[in-house]
Amino acid sequence: MNAIVTGTTKGIGSAIVRQLAAHNFNIVLCSRNQQELDAQLAELREANPKLRFYGMKADMENMTDVKEFAKFSLKCLGSADVLVNNAGLYIPSDVLQEEESSLERQMKVNVYAPHYLSKFIAESMKLKSAGHIFNICSIASVKPVINAGSYSISKAALLSLSKVLREALMPFGIKVTAILPGATLTDSWAGTTLPSERFIAPEDVASSIINCLQMSAGANVEEVLIRPLKGDI
Repeated sequence: MNAIVTGTTKGIGSAIVRQLAAHNFNIVLCSRNQQELDAQLAELREANPKLRFYGMKADMENMTDVKEFAKFSLKCLGSADVLVNNAGLYIPSDVLQEEESSLERQMKVNVYAPHYLSKFIAESMKLKSAGHIFNICSIASVKPVINAGSYSISKAALLSLSKVLREALMPFGIKVTAILPGATLTDSWAGTTLPSERFIAPEDVASSIINCLQMSAGANVEEVLIRPLKGDI
C-alpha cells in the first residue's frame, strides 16, 4: 500500500508516518526543513528496510511547491492508496487585530494545498476505484477559538472541503475522512505546565487514521472528533 503525507517531521505528522509504516505502507513525505526530513527518512529506512520512503522539501504555502510535490509523489509511488493532508499553519491572533496576511497565509496552507493535492491525487485513485483521503482539521473547525480567529476560519473551510470532496468522490469508490483533534501535545505546547489529561497525544490522531483504514470497504467514517478528557478544546 502507498501513502502520501504532508508536514511529517513533527507532532501529528510524525506519528501518522510511524503508524503507517508499522502497517506496511510505502510513504512519500514532505517538510519545509530538509535536515529534519533527511533524518526522518534515514530513521524510517533503517527501521523498515522492506518498505520504500521518499521525501521532498516543500512549503505548502507555496503553490509551486504543492504542485511539484504532487507530481513527485506519484512519480515515486506510481499510485496512492492514502493521502493525508496534515501540514498546517497556526497563527494565534485576534481576527479584528491580526496582520492583513494572516488569513491569506493560513488559507493557503490549511485549505488551498489540501484542495489541490486532493484533486490531483484523486485522479490517480479513480483509476483503481479506491482510495482514502484524510484531512487533519481541528476542533476549531466546529468551535471557533477566539484567539485564533483566522485559523478557525481556515479549519472550518477545510472541514467544508472534506464534505464536498466526500460527495464528489463517493461515486468513484474514494473515501474522505475529516479528523478533528482538540488540543494535542506537540512542540507548540512545549514548556506547558498543564497536566497530560488536558491534551490528546499525536499517536491518538494517528491511531484514528489506522482504525478508519481497517474498516470494511463499504464503511466511510466521515468525521472523527477527538477531545482531551479534561479540557475545553
